[in-house]
Amino acid sequence: MEKSLKELAEYLGGRVIGDESALVRGLGTLDDAGDGQITFLANPKYAQKVATTNAAAVILPPGADGHGRNVVEVANPYLAFAKLLTLFYVAPAKAYGVMDGAFVGKAVAMGDDVTVYPGAFVADGVRLGNRVTLYPGVVLYPGVILGDDVTLHANVSVRERCRIGNRVTIHNGTVVGCDGFGYAPDGKEWYKIPQIGIVMIEDDVEIGSNTVIDRAALEVTLIRRGTKIDNLVQIAHNCVIGENGMICSQVGISGSTKVGSHVTMGGQVGVAGHIQIGDNVMVGAKSGVPGNIPANQIISGIPAIPHREWLKASGIFPRLPEYRKTLGALEKRVAELEKMLASNTNEK
Repeated sequence: MEKSLKELAEYLGGRVIGDESALVRGLGTLDDAGDGQITFLANPKYAQKVATTNAAAVILPPGADGHGRNVVEVANPYLAFAKLLTLFYVAPAKAYGVMDGAFVGKAVAMGDDVTVYPGAFVADGVRLGNRVTLYPGVVLYPGVILGDDVTLHANVSVRERCRIGNRVTIHNGTVVGCDGFGYAPDGKEWYKIPQIGIVMIEDDVEIGSNTVIDRAALEVTLIRRGTKIDNLVQIAHNCVIGENGMICSQVGISGSTKVGSHVTMGGQVGVAGHIQIGDNVMVGAKSGVPGNIPANQIISGIPAIPHREWLKASGIFPRLPEYRKTLGALEKRVAELEKMLASNTNEK
């Protein structure tokens, strides 16, 4: 593929500073891009590299110094670069139909341009939308519903009656709709509580590899539209995850927790059950969230507290041995002073 800077600027909603007719055939980094490639600057601390890059053009934010190079000026260079990667390198998937070695059960409704690879298993009563791709090892239990433009990579399992919306991508090894972790005490034993609900995933969600989303005990575990979930995440039964969230690797969210929209959780965050987290909350990596969090907060720590307070507290941790030594010395001096005061009192 070859595009002029004018064409790229129109595609990105930006403007060209320099030669509009310059041609671009690919993308590269500021360090490695060469002739015919376009690069971008998103972090100002690397601005000096614009002067030395060998790229044919640079994507820059308004007002940035282009050092005399061809520039495509846009409000968000990082987003623009992502869109160009899609334009130049992401080819539309070809449809191959149901291939030899795939199993498709009875009463399966199948849309247009579907691909079912060898080794995939589609149970009775499943509904597949248009342009669905099921890679080898995918298992769809009875009654599963997939929308349009859904891609399930190898070894994804979607359990009975779960529903997945449009333009959803789920990566290798993820399980949607396994039983929630529910048991009732029965003396010294545990009685399994049947998990008869489902998981519902709305449009434009992407889920990484080896993540698990448990089905609800009675109703719905819900992942709302636009949310992105990393690898190795556990979302327990009856949770609701709001729109356009960002959940990083190794997060664990306990049952019946409600998470608002545009919430970001760093890696290894642990969230207690039956709590509510408001919209626009950011939770720092490795934090433990034991209770409700109001909207528009930035929190960190174990247990999680306002981020600035956690930074102050964590700055004290390395000095605790010194403080302990000082406190011990002070205790000794106080004891000596008390002894002297007691001795003076007795003499009088």
